[in-house]
Amino acid sequence: MKEIDLKTLAACNGKDGKPTYIVHKGRVIDVSASKLWKGGMHMQRHAAGADLTVKIGAAPHGLEVLDRYPQVGVLRAQQPADRPMPSFLSVLLSRFPFFRRHPHPATVHFPIAFMTAASVFYVIYLLTGFTSFEVTALHCLGAGILVLPAAVVTGIFTWWLNYLARPMRKVTIKATLSGILFLDAVVAFVWRLLDPGIVERLVGASGIYYALILAAGPLALTIGYIGGTLTFPLEKPKNR
Repeated sequence: MKEIDLKTLAACNGKDGKPTYIVHKGRVIDVSASKLWKGGMHMQRHAAGADLTVKIGAAPHGLEVLDRYPQVGVLRAQQPADRPMPSFLSVLLSRFPFFRRHPHPATVHFPIAFMTAASVFYVIYLLTGFTSFEVTALHCLGAGILVLPAAVVTGIFTWWLNYLARPMRKVTIKATLSGILFLDAVVAFVWRLLDPGIVERLVGASGIYYALILAAGPLALTIGYIGGTLTFPLEKPKNR
């Protein structure tokens, strides 16, 4: 059986008239004839030209659908740079497929919501002067700090599980912004605890404090948007 390397596989992405190849457990399958893979995308979520073993295993349909399409080769052995999954973890994920896809999506929404809420409530406080909004914002900020590490850890796990921890520009940007967000939130939260009166001053250092608070929401939303483009890749409009 013909061996196909990752570079060749990536080129067979179903775009511009190219064949549509996907991989499941080392088998390279040509799904070009499937209407569900038109243009190299399946359900606007899964892109062809990649190893989809994990994603197919978590799909709602059975593996018998793959038997409808021809196998054109086998995936060449992993490159040295790839980081294979330990056997114990492979067994765990086989028994509990929930952990393949759900931990990161389940945790990442919390810091996005809390950090965004902190910024929004501080804006409302500045507009109304009601201290209850400022206190609510502080609590949201603290909650965001508590749940952000879980989102980061599960994100790293998902990156390793789905992409073998290969260098990816979007993942690097997400990781960098997550670190900035965590530092931003911690500095603002501790500052507010040590100097409660800072919220009553709108000049000097308090301007920096409010900048930190108001930056938390946009940072969290940006991280969420980049993560969304990994889960739901954006398709460029085709020229007609």
